[in-house]
Amino acid sequence: MTSTLDRSAQAPLRTDRAVPHARRRVPAWRSRLGDALWLLPPLLLGLLVNGANLGGSPQRIDDEGTYAAQAWSIGNLGELTHYTYWYDHPPLGWIQIAAWAGLTDAWNRYDVAVIAAREAMLVASAIAAVLLWFLVRRIGFARLTASVAVALFLLSPLAVQFHRQVYLDNIATAWLLAALLLAMSRRAQLAGYIGAAAAFGVAVLTKETYLLALPLVAWFMWRGADRTTRRYTLSVAAAVLGLIGLTYVALAAVKGEVMPAAGRVSLWDGLAFQLASREGSGSLFDPESLMARTVGLWWQLDAVLIVTALAAAVAALLVRRLRPWAVTLLALTAFMFRGGYLPVPYVIMLLPFATIVVAGMGQLAVEALRAHGVLRRLGGVAVASGLVVAVIAAGPLWAAQLRGFLLADLDRPLRDAESWMTQNAPADSRMLVDDAMWVDLVRAGFERENVVWYYKADTDSDVQELAPDGWRDYDYVITTDSMRTFPTEFPTVRQAIENSAVVASFGEGAQKVEVRLVDSDQAALAQAADDGLYAARSVAGQQVLRNPDVGVPAEQQDLLTSGVVDGRILLTLGQLSASGRVDVADITQLEGDPSGVHRQLIVSSYAGQDARADAAGADALLRFYESLTGPLRPVSVERGDAGVVITFSPDEPVDLLPRPAD
Repeated sequence: MTSTLDRSAQAPLRTDRAVPHARRRVPAWRSRLGDALWLLPPLLLGLLVNGANLGGSPQRIDDEGTYAAQAWSIGNLGELTHYTYWYDHPPLGWIQIAAWAGLTDAWNRYDVAVIAAREAMLVASAIAAVLLWFLVRRIGFARLTASVAVALFLLSPLAVQFHRQVYLDNIATAWLLAALLLAMSRRAQLAGYIGAAAAFGVAVLTKETYLLALPLVAWFMWRGADRTTRRYTLSVAAAVLGLIGLTYVALAAVKGEVMPAAGRVSLWDGLAFQLASREGSGSLFDPESLMARTVGLWWQLDAVLIVTALAAAVAALLVRRLRPWAVTLLALTAFMFRGGYLPVPYVIMLLPFATIVVAGMGQLAVEALRAHGVLRRLGGVAVASGLVVAVIAAGPLWAAQLRGFLLADLDRPLRDAESWMTQNAPADSRMLVDDAMWVDLVRAGFERENVVWYYKADTDSDVQELAPDGWRDYDYVITTDSMRTFPTEFPTVRQAIENSAVVASFGEGAQKVEVRLVDSDQAALAQAADDGLYAARSVAGQQVLRNPDVGVPAEQQDLLTSGVVDGRILLTLGQLSASGRVDVADITQLEGDPSGVHRQLIVSSYAGQDARADAAGADALLRFYESLTGPLRPVSVERGDAGVVITFSPDEPVDLLPRPAD
C-alpha cells in the first residue's frame, strides 16, 4: 500500500499531465510589450486624425473662446478670468489648460489662442484613450476589444468634433476614467480608493456635470471593498472627496463671495443659475428648441454610433460585467430629457461608456458564435448581425465626416475677419465680438476694455459702465453664427447690429463672419431724407460719366445719375482719372445701410494695368486709397477676385459735394 507521503513524492514525475495544463508565468516585460503593441496603433491613428488640421475644422465657437480666454488670462493678466468671475463653473478646468499652455509655450506657438487650447484637448483625449484601454482590460475583455474601444473613442466623427473643441468635459473625462480605474483596484485598496476619490473630485471641479457619474464610482468601490475594511476605506475616500469639493467653497469664502449681496457675485448665485434658474433646452420634438438642435448635431455627426451604443446598452443589461456600464449610459441618456438645460458637450461624458458597451458586446457576440448552446449561438448571431450592419452603415458616413475634418478650413472666415480688423480698424476702436476672437484681438494691439465679449455687454455692470450710451459707444460688431443664434436676446447687441452696415463679409452659411460698422450718429438715416445731398451726388455722377478716363459699366450708369452713389466714390474716381484711365467693375450697397446709398467700389483696372491680376495695377490703387486722410479715407481697401475693393463708411460727410443752386 502506497502511503500519502509516497504518492506526494512521486507526483512530480508525472510530467505528461502536469506540464501541459500548468499556467506558465509570462514575464512582465513581455506582457507590457504586448499591451503596447495592441494599444499604440489605434492610439496613434486616433491622435493623428484628431490633430491633423486642428485649426481648420470645426470653426471656433464662443464657448471655446471663453475657456481659452480664461486660461490665457491666468498666465498673461494674472487674473482668474478675462471678466468678473461669477462661479458659473469651477475654475480648475481652465487652470489645467493654462498650465499646459504655460509649460509648453503654446500661446506663443499659435497665432490663434483657441488652437493653443485645442492642443491641450488633444493631450487630454490621448490620456483618456490610454486609461480607457486599461479600463476595458480590467473589466475582463481581450486586448483586441480594448483597442476597438479606443478606436471608437478617438475616430468616431462625433468624438473627433468634440475632442477637438475646447470643452472642459474632455479634461474631466480623463479624470473620470482614472477614478474608475482606481476604484476597481484590488491591490493596495486604500491607496487606490483615495486616488479614485481624488481623481473624481478633480473631474467634478473640472466640469460639475461629472458629479452624475458618482453612483458608478461608488458602486465599484462598495462592491470591490474588502468587507472587513469596507467602512474604513470608504469613509476615508468620502472624506478625501469632500475635502476636494470644499476647496471650491473655500475659494468663494476667501473672496467673501459665498452668499449673495448687492454689487457682487456669489457662489450661491452661480449654483442657483446652473441648477435652477438657467433656461431649459426645450423639447426634443420642438425643431426650434436648443435640445433639438443639440441632439440633431450629434445625430448628424454619427447617428450609427448613437443607435448602436443604445442598442448595445440594452442588450448589455443581461451581461453581468457590462451591466454597470450599460445602466450608467442609459441613465445619463435618460437624464437629458428631464426638462432642464442640456449642454452641447454633454455627449463627451457618454462616449467612453458607449465605446465600452459596443466593444464589449462585440467580443461577447464572437464568443457566443463559438459556444455549443443553440440559444447562445442565436444570441451571438443577432448581436453580430447588428454590429456588422452598423459597420457597413458607418463606413461611408465616417469617411465623409473625417474627410471634412482633415481637409476643410472652416475657421478661415474668423481668421480673415481678425486680419481685416487689425489692418483696417483704428487702434482705439471699440467693438462687440465673439469670445473666440477676444484673445487674438487683444494680442493684436486693441485695448482690452475696447474688445468686448458680446455676452458681457448686457450682463456685466463693469462693462456697462464703460459704455454709458449703450450701443452708440461701439464702433464695430463682428457677428458669428453663435452671436446670431444665441437663445437669449441682448438689447445692446441687437441695437448695435440693427444700426450697423456690413463693411466686410467672410465665408458662407453657418461659418459666415461679418464685420459691421456701427452708425452711432445714425448719419445714414439723416442722409436718406436729405434731397439736396442726392441732387449733389447726381450732378457729380453726371460729371464722372462725361469723363473719358472713367469707364463705368452700362448697368451702373443709372446709379450715378440718380444720386445714390457715395460722394467719396465720385470724388476719388475723378482724382484717379487724372493719372490714368480707371475702369469700374461694380458699385454696390453695404448690407444694413438704411440710406440705400452705394458705398463700395470695385476697380478692375487702372492706368492700363489689370487690377484683378496684375500686381502693379492693384498696388497703385492700394497706395492711392490708403494715402487718403480725413473725410475721404475709406474703411478698407482690399484685393478681390474682381479687382480692388474700396469700402466707405455709412457716415458720409454731407458737405463734401457742392449743393446745386435752387
